[in-house]
Amino acid sequence: MTPRRKKTKASHSSITLAIDIGGSGIKGILLNQSGQPVTERIRIVTPQPATPQAIVPIISEIAKSLGRFDRVSVGFPGVIHLGLVKTAPNLHASWPGTNLVQELKRQLKKPVRAANDADVQGYGVIKGQGVELVITLGTGFGTALFINGHLVPNMEIAHHPFRKRQTYEVQLGASALKEVGGKRWNLRLGKAIELLDRVINFDHLYIGGGNAKKVTIALPSHATIVSNAAGLLGGIALWADPNVRLPQTTKGPGKGAARKESPRKKASKTLQKKGQGLS
Repeated sequence: MTPRRKKTKASHSSITLAIDIGGSGIKGILLNQSGQPVTERIRIVTPQPATPQAIVPIISEIAKSLGRFDRVSVGFPGVIHLGLVKTAPNLHASWPGTNLVQELKRQLKKPVRAANDADVQGYGVIKGQGVELVITLGTGFGTALFINGHLVPNMEIAHHPFRKRQTYEVQLGASALKEVGGKRWNLRLGKAIELLDRVINFDHLYIGGGNAKKVTIALPSHATIVSNAAGLLGGIALWADPNVRLPQTTKGPGKGAARKESPRKKASKTLQKKGQGLS
């Protein structure tokens, strides 16, 4: 059944299917030309093993469920260059070398653009002023750096040494949170923020991702926890519409807490079975 579209004040010429591929979930929503959601969000659990052959059909099913669209934006959890996947540390090892953009063009019959998922989330929250750093706390540890609104592409801080000869991803990913518990994980996060601030000297830090709601430490005044919905809403920026004014998804600084996101649409039984059958 096609999700009910939200009523909008004006008709927009281009509808964007925004897809966010994650290590734990694949999400989709339709956005109008000014970046406002026109459907509710669909989320499907990422199949295991998370191969291209398992994930691409789920994206196709999400697209069919959401209804008509004109173009596609994809946030991908790894380095992607000119549509070609270079790295995918939290998905299956078969992803590098896959031309995700061409494959989705073939499946969906629409123009497709793709970028690193943290980059896409960053587009959804930045102000375009000075040096802005985005980190995403999910299955892994994503980063995106913007200078006066311009992206520094494919900057993978996650795989740089952080502490005890381990990377940021190893120390702050979902596996580390489960292994050491929230208190120690938060202490590590505080140290990471201090270190990144000294190295990058950012004007503002945005913290997103599914595990941002687990942040309990007091954040510096120039750090903000943002809604995980930004990973979808930022997808409109990949098409560089000059009239885009993205919805506000940030909250003030302070201790971490769950943030209100776009309404979540339950997938149909057929789509749920599709995801389960690929695991």
